[in-house]
Amino acid sequence: MTEPEQLLTVTQRHTPEGPFVLEVKGELDHHSAPLLTEAVAAAPFDDRGVVVDLAGLTYCDSTGVTVLVTAYQRSLTTGAPLGLAAVSPDQMRVFGIIGLDQIFTFHPSTEAAISALRR
Repeated sequence: MTEPEQLLTVTQRHTPEGPFVLEVKGELDHHSAPLLTEAVAAAPFDDRGVVVDLAGLTYCDSTGVTVLVTAYQRSLTTGAPLGLAAVSPDQMRVFGIIGLDQIFTFHPSTEAAISALRR
């Protein structure tokens, strides 16, 4: 019997002299959101910043958006810069509709976000 496919993975990594990266792949919904919530809570929100790489995000419901807002709130509390990278056009449309395009900082790729946060 094979294992069921995991709907979400979050890979955490430090970059040399740069921000901490959370790479999110799969479906972010009310079932899988606790995984990203734990990763956000464990991430070192410091002066180097945090990048949330959403290139592999295939679905995001309101619970997932709430987790991203929680990351934003943590960045405000700690003073750590936060960037969202590689957001799909569909997800950008959702962010625009709900007004989150006004609070998040978006980057076309993780590399661009890392470069921007290193400054």
